[in-house]
Amino acid sequence: MPARVTSQPSFSGRVSQPSTAAKVFTGLAFDTCTAPSATTMSAWRAHSPYGAAAVYVGGRNRGCAQPQLTSSWVRTVTTAGWKLVPLYVGAQPPCQTSSNPERITATNATSLGTTDGADAVAKAQALGMRAGSAIYLDMEAFDSSDTSCVSSVLSYIRAWDRALHVHDYWAGFYGFTSSSAAVVAQAKSTTPGMPDALWYAKYDGNASTTTGFPFSSGLYTGHRRGHQYLVNQKESYGGASVTVDRDAWDAPVAVV
Repeated sequence: MPARVTSQPSFSGRVSQPSTAAKVFTGLAFDTCTAPSATTMSAWRAHSPYGAAAVYVGGRNRGCAQPQLTSSWVRTVTTAGWKLVPLYVGAQPPCQTSSNPERITATNATSLGTTDGADAVAKAQALGMRAGSAIYLDMEAFDSSDTSCVSSVLSYIRAWDRALHVHDYWAGFYGFTSSSAAVVAQAKSTTPGMPDALWYAKYDGNASTTTGFPFSSGLYTGHRRGHQYLVNQKESYGGASVTVDRDAWDAPVAVV
């Protein structure tokens, strides 16, 4: 399996970074809405090309039930060799067309980001994901031409990131190259407190975090990129079938 895990001493050029080194996984990862059973994870570990799996640890806007996702499951799959990518579905933008129950507004952006960031840490801790873990904020597509909306989104993201840093967790971000990820990438060079790592959705079938990178080549270098490159693929390994999205990964993961 072409993958490796390393510890990075720190990421430079940031404000108030965590003191605990990030653990980086480099290789192929998958994400799926509901965490698979331990039995399926065991079969996939033995037969699939993947070395990491994303799991939705919390957030009021999380869309799928997680009957498998317990601290025992986390211990079992990580002992088997899996690396985990925690996802938190936080509040969504005010200019987004959706029915999500938790929404950002101009007035609540900072306070809500702080509250949700603290909740993300608590959810990760309850699963046995320790300080030094990265947690990725999931923000779906929105109208990035709406400047007031973008301002609220950035305030929320900065507050969420600060809340993670206070507890010594790394702040990641998942978003689309056409909107949410683009907003973060554009702000990264000029705005303090942007996420430490960027997981971007670009469905080009290219399993790489460098070739075809859609933003400035100097952004998120040094093992800070994930690329969701293909979606809704039904795959079967060791007799177990799961519909997944495929990711090329070179970024921090959970420390268990």
